[in-house]
Formats: sequence, C-alpha cells, structure tokens
Amino acid sequence: MANDEAQSPLTGEVLEEEMELTLVELCRACQVPAERVIEIVAEGVIEPLGRDPAHWRFQGVNVQRIRFVLRMEHDLGVNIAGAALALNLLEELEELHARLRYEDDNNL
Repeated sequence: MANDEAQSPLTGEVLEEEMELTLVELCRACQVPAERVIEIVAEGVIEPLGRDPAHWRFQGVNVQRIRFVLRMEHDLGVNIAGAALALNLLEELEELHARLRYEDDNNL
C-alpha cells in the first residue's frame, strides 16, 4: 500500500501530460466561454490539436496555462499578450533553474 501511495503523484503527472480535452471540456475546467479560449489560442498561449474548434483537442497542461492567463488579467489587468509573455518568461526561467540544478548535481 505504501508503494502505491508513493507512486500516485508521479502517475498523476503522467496522466495530466497525456490527457486530452475537447474545447467544451477545457471551457468547463477553466470556467470560461469558448470565445475566451479561442482568443487565448489566437494569441498563441495554447496550441490545440485539430484543424477547427469543433475538432480541437488540448493537452491537460493547458488548463494551468489558461488559469494563469486569467489570473494575470484579473489580478494585474494584463492583457492576453502580456500574460503570454509573462508565462513564456516564467517557463524559460524554470528551464534555466533546472539546467543549473543539473549542472550543480553533475559538477559541470
């Protein structure tokens, strides 16, 4: 039982990365209308799989990206493009931190 509990967070991460949502499911998860998601897609914050909104599929991680944009808009009055820029910069910063940790751990 203890082994199952120790593995469950990792399993949750894998499922989130592999999970796909329709436009309707994504809207429900983020509590926004489809028009808002379409605006966010148009700004390049998230990239759907599929050729048109009726066939779009989104990775589970996009729920977090949309929620970040919505928080930036609400809390700071930032528009979608500004939130996208902030999100990209934060992701780059996380990558640099990970690279530094790797180099420190491997004495590079």
